Amino acid sequence: DAAAIAEVYRVQGRIAATVTPKIIRRSENRVDLVFEITEGRVVEVERLSFVGNRAFSDRRLRQVLETKQAGFLRTFIQRDTFVAERLELDKQVLTEFYLSRGYIDFQVLDAGAEVSRERDATFVTFTVREGLPYTIGAVSTVSEIEGVDAAEFEAVQKIRSGQTYSPVLIDNNITRMETLALRKGLNFVRIEPRITRNDRGQMVDIQFAITRGDRVFVERIDIEGNQTTLDQVIRRQFRTVEGDPFNPREVRQSAERIRALGFFSDAQVNAEPGSAPDQVVVNVDVEEQPTGSLSLGLTYSVANGTGFNIGFSESNFLGRGQRLSMNLNAGTDNQNSSFSFTEPALLGRDLSFSVGAYYRTSDNQSSAVYDTRNIGFTTGIGFPLGEQSNLDLRLRVSEDKIFNYTGTSPILQAESDAGALRTFSLGYTYEYDTRITGLNPKGGVLLRFGQDFAGLGGDTKYIQTTALALAESRVLNEEVTVRAIFEGGAISSLGDNTSRVTERFFGNGKIRGFEGNGIGPRDLGAADQDALGGNLFAVARFEADFPLGLPEEYGISGGAFLDVGSVWSLDNSAGVGTVDDSFNPRAAVGLSVFWTTPIGPLRFNFSRALVKEDYDQEQNFDLTISTQF
Repeated sequence: DAAAIAEVYRVQGRIAATVTPKIIRRSENRVDLVFEITEGRVVEVERLSFVGNRAFSDRRLRQVLETKQAGFLRTFIQRDTFVAERLELDKQVLTEFYLSRGYIDFQVLDAGAEVSRERDATFVTFTVREGLPYTIGAVSTVSEIEGVDAAEFEAVQKIRSGQTYSPVLIDNNITRMETLALRKGLNFVRIEPRITRNDRGQMVDIQFAITRGDRVFVERIDIEGNQTTLDQVIRRQFRTVEGDPFNPREVRQSAERIRALGFFSDAQVNAEPGSAPDQVVVNVDVEEQPTGSLSLGLTYSVANGTGFNIGFSESNFLGRGQRLSMNLNAGTDNQNSSFSFTEPALLGRDLSFSVGAYYRTSDNQSSAVYDTRNIGFTTGIGFPLGEQSNLDLRLRVSEDKIFNYTGTSPILQAESDAGALRTFSLGYTYEYDTRITGLNPKGGVLLRFGQDFAGLGGDTKYIQTTALALAESRVLNEEVTVRAIFEGGAISSLGDNTSRVTERFFGNGKIRGFEGNGIGPRDLGAADQDALGGNLFAVARFEADFPLGLPEEYGISGGAFLDVGSVWSLDNSAGVGTVDDSFNPRAAVGLSVFWTTPIGPLRFNFSRALVKEDYDQEQNFDLTISTQF
C-alpha cells in the first residue's frame, strides 16, 4: 500500500515523496495503521534539450513532444511535470516525426533526465542520430497469387516517385490495396511492402507484393475496462467482426481509431491464439477518461465588447459516443444561444446525424442603426466520400427579423417594414482536407464548397454559394508556416425576390484592417451611410507565422499578413441613386502576435489599410480567439 501511494505521487511529479507506514498498537489486540507522508515539491521539467539534431531546431522538436518545458505559465500547465513514463511516448513521437519526413535511419540513442540538487526540477536531454532524408524511387506492384492481376492493384496505389519517404504513405497504400482485395472477394490476401535502399542516391524503391496470408479467422473480440462507454461504440471502430478473416494491419488501425475517439486515456489492442490453430481472439483493454466539460467565463472582443459565456459539452453522451453541446453567450451588443446533438454512427453505419437549434439577437445601433433577431433549427447527415473527403447534407428552417431601424436608407427601411421572414432551405457542403494525414504534417490543402437552396416554402427564395481553398506549408526547417486562403461567395435571388441584409455578405473579419460592417455596398445618401452588405464577396489572404525568439514555453509567436478583397453587388437598389455597390477592391497589411494562454489562444492583430474607400470604417487593432478552418 505504501508503494502504491508513493507511485501516485510519483506520477504527479512528486518524485521526492516518501510514504512511511506506522503501526500503533491498541488494546484488545487492535492496531491502527497510519501512513506518514512527506509530499515534497512537484518536480518540473526545467529544460528540454537535444543533442545530434541538425535538420530541425530544438524549438521545432519541442513542439512535437508530449512533455513540455516549464515557463512563466507553469502554474497552469500540467505537461511540464516530469513523468518518467512520458519519455517513452516522447521517444516514439520523435521517431514517427523523423520517419514521416524521410529519415529512415533515425534513432533516439538516449533520453536522460537529470534531477537538480534541490530535487525540484529536471533537465531532460534527448540524444538522437538523424541520418539522411530519403525520397521514393521506383514503385511497382507484383502478384504472387495465380489469377490475381497486379495491374488492378497498381491502379489504386497513389505513391509517386520523388515523394518524401513516409511510412504513412505506405500504410495508406496497403490499406487501399487490401480494401480492393476484399471488394473482389479475395480473402487472406496480404500486401507486403519490399523496400530496397539506394544509399548513394538517398532513395528507396518500393515493391508491393500481393501474397497469400495464413487462413486465420477472428474467433471473438473481448472488451474490458469500459465502465461508461458501451461495447458497441468500441466494436464499430473495427472493420472486422467475429468470423471474418484475421488481418493484423486492420487490428492496428482499429486500435488507432479507438484512441482517436478521445474517450480513453489508454487503449491496448492485442491478438492472442484462440481455441483452435486457425482462430484468434482480439483483446481490447481501455481506461476511460472524462469526456464532458462545463465552462464559465468572460469574453472580450473589439467588435462585440465584453460578455460572458456558459457552455456544456459532452463527447460521449450516455456512453454512446454521441456529442451534445449547449452554449449561451451574452455580450454588450449580441446574445447567442445554441444547442446541438450529433450521432456519429446512425444505425451503426458510417453515417452521422445531427440536429441543432439557435437563437440570436444583435443590437447594431452603434454600426448599422438596426437590430436583428434570428431563430433557427437545423438537421443534417454526413458521410465520407473517400479517405480525405466528406459530404454533409442539411435542412434549415429559420425566421429572421430586422427591427428598430432608425436610419434614413430606403433599402433598409423597406426590409425592416417587411417584418419577420421565414426561410426553408436545403444545402450541402463538400470538403476535401489533406492536412489530417501524418504526424504533425508539414502542410496540406483544404477545399470546401457548399450551397444552400431556399424556396421550399417560406418567404424567401435564393441560392447561396460559398467556396474556400486553403494551402499551407512549413518552410525554413519547418520554423515558419506560410498560408494562402482564397474565399468567395454569391447569393442569387430567384423570381421577384431580392436579398435581405440578414442574407447578404459582410466583411466580418474576412479582411483585417476594417470593421465587421466596414466595407461593401453603402447608402451614401443616408445620414449614417448605412452598411447594406453585398450579394458577392471575394477575399485572398496571405499569412506567415513565425517564432519571435522568445522561449517557446511562453507560447508567444508572431505573424504577418496581407488581405485583399471586396464585397459588392445589390439587387434591390433600383431607384436609389446614392448606393455604391461597385467592385472596389480593398487591401490591408498587418502584424500579428499569437499567445497561447490557459484561457485559450489569443491573437492580436495590428493592421493598416492600403487600399480603401472614403466611407470605409477602419479598425487598426483587434483581439480575437484564433480558430482553425
